[in-house]
Amino acid sequence: MARKYSRKKGQSGSSKVLGKKVPVWVIHKPKEAEMLVVKLAKDGISTSEIGILLRDKYAIPSVKQLTGKSISTILTDKKIVPKLPEDLMNLIKRALAIREHMDENKKDMTGKRGLELTESKVRKLMKYYKNNNKLEKDWKYNPKDARLYVE
Repeated sequence: MARKYSRKKGQSGSSKVLGKKVPVWVIHKPKEAEMLVVKLAKDGISTSEIGILLRDKYAIPSVKQLTGKSISTILTDKKIVPKLPEDLMNLIKRALAIREHMDENKKDMTGKRGLELTESKVRKLMKYYKNNNKLEKDWKYNPKDARLYVE
C-alpha cells in the first residue's frame, strides 16, 4: 500500500510473533498485567509507551495475548481514558512543533506543506473520532489553542 501524501511505498517493520498461546517464559498472570497497565497509566504514560515498558522491563510480549484485552480496552474498563486519543494528541504535538518552526523560518515552504498535511490528518482523525463517539460532537481543533490541548 502506498503512503498517503507521497508516491512512495510503505516501509516494512517488525511484526509480532505468530501464535495465539502465551509463551511459556512469561511469569506474570493476567491480573498482574492488568494491574501494571493501570499503574503505569495513572503515572501518565501513554498506551504505546505502556506496551513498550511491559515488553522491555516486565517481559510481557503482548498484553492482548496474555489478558485477552488490549491496553486501551483495559483502560476503558477501568475508566482511565485520556481526554484525547493518543494518535490525535501526537499529531497535534507534531503540528505545534512545525508551527513553532514556521515562526522562526517564515520562508520554509516545505515546512508549510508539512503543516498543512499534518493539520489535514488532524481534521480527518477528528471527524473519525466524532463519528465513533470517542470525541465530543462540539470539540474543534483550533491551531491557536493547540498548546492547551497538549498541556
